[in-house]
Amino acid sequence: MRILGIESSCDETAAAVVEDGEKILSSVVASQMSTHGKYGGVVPELASREHLRAIVPVVREALEQAGARMNDLAAIAATAGPGLVGSLLVGLTYAKSLSFASGLPLIAVNHIEGHIHAVILEARRAGTPVEFPALALVVSGGHTHLFEVSGDGRYRLLGRTRDDAAGEAFDKVAKLLGFGYPGGPIVDRLARYGNGTAVRFTFAKMKGNALDFSFSGLKTAVLRWVQARDLEAEIAARRALVRTQAHPTDEEWLAATPQDTLDLLASFQQAVITELLTRATASANRMEARSVMISGGVACNSGLRAAAELARLPCPVYFPSPGLSTDNAAMIAAAAFPKLRRREFAALDIAAQANLTLA
Repeated sequence: MRILGIESSCDETAAAVVEDGEKILSSVVASQMSTHGKYGGVVPELASREHLRAIVPVVREALEQAGARMNDLAAIAATAGPGLVGSLLVGLTYAKSLSFASGLPLIAVNHIEGHIHAVILEARRAGTPVEFPALALVVSGGHTHLFEVSGDGRYRLLGRTRDDAAGEAFDKVAKLLGFGYPGGPIVDRLARYGNGTAVRFTFAKMKGNALDFSFSGLKTAVLRWVQARDLEAEIAARRALVRTQAHPTDEEWLAATPQDTLDLLASFQQAVITELLTRATASANRMEARSVMISGGVACNSGLRAAAELARLPCPVYFPSPGLSTDNAAMIAAAAFPKLRRREFAALDIAAQANLTLA
């Protein structure tokens, strides 16, 4: 059974066709990085406009790559939230129109659940399925959540960020230091050249739920570090590099970045990773998890992947491949497959929800 998935929650217009919940027949993503990079972050109005331009050709290409026609599909799935409401509306409305015209059922998918199913999909394809109960750490530019996941698709929220998401903190620190947007991948690339213990950061002590996260304090600590030093010329040089080079090489970044700043980047990344894995380990132990899944855009971070292998997690750890870590529609179609079997279909008047919760 084939499902057409559509994803447009933020700044990626994506469509994919997935068969039986695990075989990816096509996956097409149209990035808006060049549109938003000059502004240092996603501009919601521009994102919506770019989705409108891309949605039809992206869906058409996904169907062509899969060698599928509408009457070959069992359902159409689309992200209903969370995300930017204007962006969500484009993908969801187009999915509704396809559902209405074709008579195929519409399946509404939570974006966060999609990230979890990206891991489940690839684990099944590799012949090493995720064992339940599983702990899911979903960490991206918009989300940092810990969930207990049961085998029948139920979720229990264990912890979440109280302020910035981890990916958002990476991007804001990178922007502050003149590295442009998106900054997370650049920080990851340059952190390997720095000393991760050179700058000491104080971790937030959480009142209430000890499994919650907070990254605003780390971001503020970086700001104070910058303010205590005369870095205007250094930051200006990197901003000029961003304006003149679409994708600076590591050598170009290193020429514009003194060792003290490289140490700061490495120390900041190490602090974020420590926060993530400390709470993930505590959660996995508390719930006696049989698997740990780490997904979302920050799951691409090489430092996080390396640290997870060395961490004392009580069970196997699963990461999605980089292509399924960032926003994509294959994960939306995969998450829709269990809903198709349970016949959990959405009405055509379903609304996009910017703050849709999973549990």
